[in-house]
Amino acid sequence: MRTVSLVGAIGLFLTIFLGFKKSFKINNSSKSNKVAYFASGCFWCVESIFESVDGVEEAVSGFSGGRISGSSYKETGTAMHAETVAVYYNADKISFKTLVDVFFGSLDPEQEPDFCPQYRSIAFYQTKEEKEVINKKIVRLLSKDRFDGKITAKVEKFVAFYQAEASHQNYNKLHPNDPYVLNVSIPRLNRFKNKFPHLLKK
Repeated sequence: MRTVSLVGAIGLFLTIFLGFKKSFKINNSSKSNKVAYFASGCFWCVESIFESVDGVEEAVSGFSGGRISGSSYKETGTAMHAETVAVYYNADKISFKTLVDVFFGSLDPEQEPDFCPQYRSIAFYQTKEEKEVINKKIVRLLSKDRFDGKITAKVEKFVAFYQAEASHQNYNKLHPNDPYVLNVSIPRLNRFKNKFPHLLKK
């Protein structure tokens, strides 16, 4: 029978605890707290990027944009969902427009960050005003010669969000030595921080 080490047990406890912690924070009813949804590749990295931004209270990994209600990590492909992050933010400190800047600024708008359908890039909107903000940003990006009239990120109306399993929440923080975290997530996070130091939490 396989035994669980003390370190492993602590890691499992933290994973479960932090996962529930994220569910708890969702219930904040303050009028200044709002939520935005972005898909931009593996949610392990995207979660860390948004959580580094001042004014963002929490980022929760999950799934959206698919055809089937509900999803788990294993079912993402068949449900046609994209790995998505729900970004809970204080609208008194940061605007939806700035979050859209973070979304586009943390990826190459001409390329998908990963090469599977569940990693496709989507900026979700919930109101006409949010859709306008996203589309105006795309127009500005397309006006720059280097983009050559091509933006791969989609603009889609938000329908539903399904929170991922607790083991996927705070993944970068809990698994800093994971090869994907070391070779993909952390470099991408650091590129964002170097590009937008004025947006970071102090």
